[in-house]
Formats: sequence, structure tokens, C-alpha cells
Amino acid sequence: MVSVGTDWKALASEKRDAVLAQIPDAWKIPGTISSADEVPDVTGPYIQQFLDAREIMVTETDAVGIVEKTSSGEWTAVEVTKAFCHRAALAHQLVNCLHEICFDAAIENAQQLDTYFAEYKQPVGPLHGLPVSLKDQFHIKGIETTMGYVGWIGTFQGNKDDPRRFTFESELVKELRNLGAVLYCKTSVPTTLMTTETVNNILGYTWNPRNRHLSSGGSSGGEAALIALKGSPGGFGTDIGGSVRIPASYNGLWGLRPCGRLPYEGAATSIDGQNTVLSVVGPLSSSLGGLKLLFKAILQQQPWLHDPMVIEIPWREPIVEETQRLITKAKSTPGVLAFGLLRHDGIVHPTPPVARALGSVVSALRQAGHKIIEWDPPSHKLGAKILMDALTADGGADVRYHLGLSGEPQPEQIGVNRQQEEQKNVLEVAAINIAKREYKKAYLEYWNSTKDLTDTGRPVDAVLCPVTAHSPITPNKSRSMEYTLVSSLLDYTAVVIPVTHVKKEVDLPHTSMEYLSEWDKLAQTEYDPKVHFNGPVGIQLLGRCLEEEKMLTLAEYIKTEVLDR
Repeated sequence: MVSVGTDWKALASEKRDAVLAQIPDAWKIPGTISSADEVPDVTGPYIQQFLDAREIMVTETDAVGIVEKTSSGEWTAVEVTKAFCHRAALAHQLVNCLHEICFDAAIENAQQLDTYFAEYKQPVGPLHGLPVSLKDQFHIKGIETTMGYVGWIGTFQGNKDDPRRFTFESELVKELRNLGAVLYCKTSVPTTLMTTETVNNILGYTWNPRNRHLSSGGSSGGEAALIALKGSPGGFGTDIGGSVRIPASYNGLWGLRPCGRLPYEGAATSIDGQNTVLSVVGPLSSSLGGLKLLFKAILQQQPWLHDPMVIEIPWREPIVEETQRLITKAKSTPGVLAFGLLRHDGIVHPTPPVARALGSVVSALRQAGHKIIEWDPPSHKLGAKILMDALTADGGADVRYHLGLSGEPQPEQIGVNRQQEEQKNVLEVAAINIAKREYKKAYLEYWNSTKDLTDTGRPVDAVLCPVTAHSPITPNKSRSMEYTLVSSLLDYTAVVIPVTHVKKEVDLPHTSMEYLSEWDKLAQTEYDPKVHFNGPVGIQLLGRCLEEEKMLTLAEYIKTEVLDR
């Protein structure tokens, strides 16, 4: 318990120490932890040295494989939970990725699951004994939610008198428990959530496990870093402008931005009540199988019965089957599948490793006989402006209020609402909503128009584009968000497919180019393969709204049968 009435630095320090104190001494890394200069990459063999062979085997099994073992009784939930708690503790010491730890409660919960299995000879649910991590927006009984705000320490979302502290649980948490999942930690977020890096005044900076000089992304950066270090087989973040997708790409993971099909009810957030562009819950995982498992399991809980904002659509297997039939036909008949290709957004060109990742996917699809159409949609610059106008409509009042609870400064990376701005009135907000509607209509008609360019009589099946223009960045060097901002404004389905990583000798800087903007110039001139080496790179597969089943099926085909064949 942190003290009351102390300054923000003392509160942050006490909270930080309290998190570390939750790690058992036996799980603390002995001696001085190697610096990022000495050991940039702490994945694989580096973190494995602190684990025994059995723990390595368990934690390097994906979510689907774990559930197969726990649901058959071959592995106990306690063994699996302890292994992931240990690895998560190591991950935190290496990259600073955990806001909250509840290992003891998780092991107790796992024991209850084992007792149930021993008595009834069946699992509690489809996630029986699966450790699941959560971004620090979701409330779990017995632990705090600070969301990176020092002023939230010792309170419930900033209210020290709110009785829900330590007792309330978000709807997603309740459903995960019903499914048999084990909740054992909450992961780091940036103050305000509104940035592509994860940094706050409580924990500091969350680093990329593949190169600890680089960012893990944001705002679900702690979640992605933990999964990349295999301290979690999968978990949930949120995404209003790329906050699942950017960390997924930066950490070599699969990520899904669905269209309002998962429950947000009871989760903390920023600028609550802003509804021009809604934040959505989405899963991240080290495997596509894990991603689908988490998504489908929550849908089985019928979240629309408890969250009025969730769209009542269960998992649709007929759409999967229809997409698979298209894929089968496309293997023998060229042109049956068609993809749009967005080479750049008109604002920032992809840097060399991102261009290579996108190019490799496009080349493989063409070689497999699929149609590729150059994507020339309505201005992404305009779309991004509409979204940012919506997110800043309160003139920064929400951010300033929550920072003001402790008097803490706004971290440098948090660019939105840094200065007090005039709040938009009702008519101005209405104008933003009209602009959004008109933009969505224009984009819809453009997508429809592509049926004249395909050989199928249908518009393109999906669009390929970067997640961001750059690979994982060094601190405070984010120059690109429009690729994810626009798809959020449109409320399109997006799947992140991990593709490659930065290679020093291959991804050399562009020698000459015509810059699209000052941001483009910064992104290109700041890119250095000797600095950004080993940073993972993924690409986005975009579908229209509520096309999750189709996009997940296409993503699996692209990865397993086109790229990895």
C-alpha cells in the first residue's frame, strides 16, 4: 500500500517498488542485469537461462497447445500458471512491462481449476488453465488499475472514496474467468494511452525485447513485450488508433482489431464518453491459433448480453468455409482472390525494412496467382485529421485533470493535448461526425469501385498496407500513425501478420527520394539499420467492418501457404 499525501515522485517510486516486491526472491535475476548495450536481445536463449527445461517447454507452447494439455489433464493448471508467472517476472525485470502482479491469486485460482478437473474429469471451459495477461485498463479484483497515472494510485480511477477499488471486475475479466482462464498480471501502458510508445511516470519506459534500445510500441506495449518474451501465451489490449496493431508489429506478434465484438464494459479509458471513434478490445498472441482461440472463446460468452455496445454476432463458421472455398479455387484458378496494395499513405513512405516486408508479401501473392490492385483511396491525411479532431475535442481537459490529481508532468512522448486548447462545442462535434460519415461513405464507394479492376466481379477481398511507416523506433521518434488511424476511423477489421525483422546488411537507408512531407523526411533520415536492427516488422491485412472471420482465414492462408511455403 502506497502512502497518502506524498509528492508524485514518492508515490510513483513506492508503487514501482511495490510491484517488484510481488516477485519472489527465487525469481529475481541474480546480480546486475545486463545492459541493452551488452545484450540488446533478451528473447530466446537469454531469458531461457533463468528457467528450467520444463518451464521452457511449457511457456514456449502456444495457447492452443496449452489448452489441449490442460483440458486433457496432461498438464495441471498450477504447473502452467507457475511457469508463466516465473517467466513474466523475468520479462518485467528485463523490459519493464508489468503494472500489476497477482501471482499468488493466480496460483490459487489454478488450484481450483485442477480440483474441478479432478472431480468432474472435464475442463471448466475452452480456456481451462490458460494464463491470460491483460492491459492495465481492465479491473481485476484485488489489484489496482492505475493506467499509468500517478494520481490513480490508491484510488479507483482517480476517486479515493470509490468503494469499487479492489472489488470491481471488468466484463472481459468476468468472461475470461467463466472460460477457465487464469489471470496473473496486468501490463504497462503509456499515460493517457494516446501514444505509440509505452512510458509513464510510475514504471518509466517499456523496451522492445528484440532490441532494448527500441520501443515496444503503444499503447498496448507492455502486453506485446510480455508476449514477445513468452511471459504470456496471449492477452488483450485496446485499440483506438493502432494501440493493438502497432505493438503487435513492433514485437513480431499476431494482433486483431475487431469491430466492436468484444466487451469494453467496465474498463478504464481516456476521454471516456467520446464516441465519434470508439476504442475496441482486441487480442494479441504469438500464434494465429492463439489469436483465434481468444477471440472465439469470448464470443462464446455472448458478451452482448452484458455490454450494450457489443454487436450481437457470434463466430460465423459459414464465412470461414466460404473464404476457404475461395482460397481452394484460387489455387487452381489465377485471379480468384484480389488484394488492394497501399504502398504509402501520402504522408510517410515506408522505411526500407517495412517496404521489404510489404514487398515480400505482395511478391508471394502475385507468384501464387492472385490479383494485386494499386490502392488509391480518399486522402488518408484527411481521415487522420478527422480522427484527431475527435480525440482532441475536449481541448485536453481529461488529460489535464488526471495528471493534475498528482501534479505529475506529462511524459514527452504524449503529444496530444499537451497545451490547453479551446474545447469544441456541440455544433463543432457534430461537424466532425458529419465529416467522418462523409469520409466513410467515400471510402466505401472507392472500395466498391474496385470490382471493375478485379477478375472476380467482386471488389478486392482485402487490402495490404504497412502498420506504421517505420520499424520499432527509438524513444520519441514516432513519425507515422496514419496507416492505423484511418482504419480506426473507418471501423475496419485489421489483422497484423508478423513478417520479418530489420537486417543491418539488407535494409539500407534510401539513398535518394522525394519526401511526401516533413514527417516523411524525419522518418527516412532518422532510420539507421545499425540502430534499428532486429526490430520486428508486420503488415496489416484490412477488411471491411465486421469481416473478422474472413480476414483471419485469409491471414492464415497468406502466412502458412504463401509466405512460409
